Amino acid sequence: MAAKPGSEELAIDLAARAGWMYYLGGMTQDHIARELGISRQRAQRLVARAVADGLIGVRLNHPIAACLELERALKARFGLSLARVAPALPEGMDPVKSIAPVAAKEIERVLKNTDALVISLGTGRTLRQVVDEMPVLDLPKHKLVSLIGNAARDGSATVYQVIMRLADRIGARHYPLALPLNAESEADRDFHMGLRHVQTALKLARECDMAFVGIGDVSHTAPMIIDGFIDREEIDALLARGAVGEIVGWAFDGDGKYLEGGSNARINGVRADTAGTPVVCIAAGENKYKALAAALKGQLITGLITDETSALHLLA
Repeated sequence: MAAKPGSEELAIDLAARAGWMYYLGGMTQDHIARELGISRQRAQRLVARAVADGLIGVRLNHPIAACLELERALKARFGLSLARVAPALPEGMDPVKSIAPVAAKEIERVLKNTDALVISLGTGRTLRQVVDEMPVLDLPKHKLVSLIGNAARDGSATVYQVIMRLADRIGARHYPLALPLNAESEADRDFHMGLRHVQTALKLARECDMAFVGIGDVSHTAPMIIDGFIDREEIDALLARGAVGEIVGWAFDGDGKYLEGGSNARINGVRADTAGTPVVCIAAGENKYKALAAALKGQLITGLITDETSALHLLA
């Protein structure tokens, strides 16, 4: 068991947390004082210390002890090779704002590896915010490949464009799948997958060194139905078969088992495979709890970047 932090360590933790709330959460010092149960004057001093001691600039540079403990617990409980936990923002605030800078820092660490890597990517709002937190880097040695088609059935492109935005940030070659996420039929899917340029991307995706993905719930308010990738009838069919979540479009049940057939048989893309590749999921928030719990149970991911509230729920 880790030693209990001393008073100075606790003070530094508190300063880091106050700085995170002020600069990332956009909270006033009065609000921070109420959240932390301290005076406004102390909140002001803590925020000032966070900057003066270099604990936070655009990013948090001090690992809060409570987050480190949760990271250790997640790795031990679920056999994860990587766990990163961001400080929780107050209730009602978007948790993606908290996890995006932490995830961006982790991706930057991976990309600064001296070896040339092939990185596969999912898509979605969370990953887009993560990429928007990335600094501009000169890393043309890497290759980026999409795990999934990036268009709706009517041909409209997704607004997220994660792979192209990241490629622009780091100057890397990228291989998007210029296809609908779901084909109209299995025959159409087979035709799409046989196209020469698609085969090139698929080969890279299957042989990638690491994957970064989000996770989605399966419901009538899920992003994949709102964004036009799947229709209500297909969602009803997935729910009837016990689906609770999806990773790059592939639906899975409460035991973390991918469903066979149905809409899964028409996905233009590659399933994120943990058999030989680290698959890091970036997700937080109440609507992700059920999907995350199932993905961890079924070992569909090998790494998790989340926030304190989500980590506590998963460990409870």
